[in-house]
Amino acid sequence: MISGLATLILPFLCCFGLPFLVLILGGSTAIAVTKFAEHYAPLFWMLGIIAVGWASWNFWQKRKNNVHKPILDSTLTCPKCGFQKKETMPTDACQFFYQCNNCQSILKPKPGDCCVFCSYGTVKCPPKQAGEKCC
Repeated sequence: MISGLATLILPFLCCFGLPFLVLILGGSTAIAVTKFAEHYAPLFWMLGIIAVGWASWNFWQKRKNNVHKPILDSTLTCPKCGFQKKETMPTDACQFFYQCNNCQSILKPKPGDCCVFCSYGTVKCPPKQAGEKCC
């Protein structure tokens, strides 16, 4: 954020600030300030380029680190007996059937759902979390 502000302020001061300074301070002071600015112009350019580079790098690092990682644990609830069990979802395949540990009934996905986790789990399957089509 600071580098972004510096990138906006430095060129403004160089291009627009000096003419306003001439109007406000008068000729001799403005000439001294202009000589100062001319002397350090390469430094201001270098600082501006570094600030833009740093801001760009910071932006891409944040973007890279915000990649969505799927939640793999989901609690399945049996619709027949209400028994709940925490299970880890597979990432390489869909789970179409699940046997309840309490009543031994076989759970199948509801119509329109791709797997038992989407139908009976607290968390949708990893492809659905990523916004992709499931199996």
